Amino acid sequence: MSETLPGAIAFIGGGNMARALIAGLIASGCAAPKLRVSEPDRDRRAALARDFPGLTVVSDNQQAAAGADCWILAVKPQQMAAVASGLAPLALSVRPLVVSLAAGVRIGTLNQWLGRNLDMVRSMPNRAAMFRAGITGLCAAPGTTGAARSRAEELFQAVGDTVWLERESDMDAVTAISGSGPAYVFLLIEMLEAAAVAEGLAADVARRLALATVVGAAVTARGSTDDAATLRAQVTSPGGTTAAALAVLEAADLRGIFLQAVHAGRRRAAELAAATGG
Repeated sequence: MSETLPGAIAFIGGGNMARALIAGLIASGCAAPKLRVSEPDRDRRAALARDFPGLTVVSDNQQAAAGADCWILAVKPQQMAAVASGLAPLALSVRPLVVSLAAGVRIGTLNQWLGRNLDMVRSMPNRAAMFRAGITGLCAAPGTTGAARSRAEELFQAVGDTVWLERESDMDAVTAISGSGPAYVFLLIEMLEAAAVAEGLAADVARRLALATVVGAAVTARGSTDDAATLRAQVTSPGGTTAAALAVLEAADLRGIFLQAVHAGRRRAAELAAATGG
């Protein structure tokens, strides 16, 4: 890890995504004593202290944030107003880089709760961050410095890839694609397993085949310069088994269904943002 992450980092909230980032940062070379977490749940605090030796784990947000020059707000959207407002006086004196993990909470809304003119980055990571294989959409508040953007980017590169968005409104689409996307793929795996069992394969064999097929296809797509349509054509012989199966999917308008699904997700993300004041 470079010297872009020089100071202490405070996680406000110690849930799954915070745990993923802590694990990724430590694995990337960040010393655990530079990290601190505030978490109200006693069992979660005990688990964090056990799993990450050297990590400072407390129950008080102010205690965690004091002296840290980067705050990662990892609480649920419905908790963000109270948490941010409680930290606002400290934010005005410390002036940290603020990174929000809360889905649907707009930068402008967070500014109202926490204070204006702070270096601030909104993020949308996904579940694969837990295995350092995620991708995170990032959007910076106007006026955020280049150094702050670099620091936020390096934080999330510890758990996968990153993509910057110039328009915050695009975060709703990112939420529907990469935030919710793992669930679409899990459903695909579930359906492949069920179809394999329906064709007479044992459940354990069905699971191994489905998982290996999805992982293998993703690895192939990532390692190839060809787009997905070309790769699909390469494994689809005219008149063959793949062509027969794909014809059924096309007849069912799978493409249209996916367009509708992603649009519904994007629309719901916008509704949730509006409900939090965004």
